[in-house]
Amino acid sequence: MNHVQSIRARLEERELDAMLLTHQANRFYATGFMSSGTDGAALITRSKAFYFTDSRYTEAAEKRLSGVFELGTVTAKRGYETLFNEVIASENLRRVGFEDTYMTVAAYRKYREKLSCELVPAADILKELRQVKDADEIRALTDAQRIAERALEEIYNDLRPGAVEREIAAKLQYLMLRYGAEDKSFDPIVVSGPNGSLPHGVPTERAIRDGEFVTMDFGCVFRGYCSDMTRTVAVGHATDEMRRIYDTVLAAQSAGIAAAKAGVTGKAVDAAARDVIAAAGYGQYFAHSFGHGVGVEIHEYPNASSLNEKPLPVGAVISAEPGIYIPGKLGVRIEDVIVITQTGRENLMAAPKELLIL
Repeated sequence: MNHVQSIRARLEERELDAMLLTHQANRFYATGFMSSGTDGAALITRSKAFYFTDSRYTEAAEKRLSGVFELGTVTAKRGYETLFNEVIASENLRRVGFEDTYMTVAAYRKYREKLSCELVPAADILKELRQVKDADEIRALTDAQRIAERALEEIYNDLRPGAVEREIAAKLQYLMLRYGAEDKSFDPIVVSGPNGSLPHGVPTERAIRDGEFVTMDFGCVFRGYCSDMTRTVAVGHATDEMRRIYDTVLAAQSAGIAAAKAGVTGKAVDAAARDVIAAAGYGQYFAHSFGHGVGVEIHEYPNASSLNEKPLPVGAVISAEPGIYIPGKLGVRIEDVIVITQTGRENLMAAPKELLIL
């Protein structure tokens, strides 16, 4: 899976001769090859594609990229800027786009000084392309989700009074790797009881107690794409208040998902869910947005938030994760991931959402 042609199609309309990609996520999106951190760079011109990395990744890159990319190996004497300049000269490149929202100031200054071309800010090209997923990307996202759901089903066996948040989080990571994940998409959140009021709480040594909610927010990476899900369950029993709050969050999520379709703004989707929570009297306890884009990175565009007044495009993949968080008492969040289609939206989740009491 690579997106060379999609990137190349944007070059002419932006009057660019090439696009330089140094950010890990954008490199992977363009090439389908993963190398960590700053250990790689792609240069895509209107007719050719180049990939440079060091000797640790050369063999793997050759297996993955040969036939589409011309490869080069970085050495102590021939750094990235040298290899870039060789292509700039041979291909007569004048205007080269770069990732202005990702590249460090230090890297930009170095390349501006040493490269014999004009560097043009063009990170928005990748931003726009990545927010619309193709069929292969959606399959990868769905497969990643199935792995996470399998881990969820198994972890339910461990959720009982006395179980420790940190141990549950560790086992979730293990289970996802066991069932085929390449990595976790972020550090799992497992919070119980009063810790649940922290939307991004860090798992602690706290033991789960009878009559408490446990919120688990986790995901994995498969074929380079992230899953993201949250389920909140009750251990032992649930009070009437707990049930009321849970039902409110579920109704809000349903309203937001129903509102999500092509041409509707992220702000409108967020408002559809937020209005449900406010009408139930919990508006002050829902502070974050309804959702965010999911793809190569766990947070990318587009967002379903009050700040996004742009319409959602067909192919956008966003999380649907409203929540209610009452400080010092409890929290509930339910999260699915949906894809915007020509006719509405499709939920990539298969895991049930009715209140589960373990």
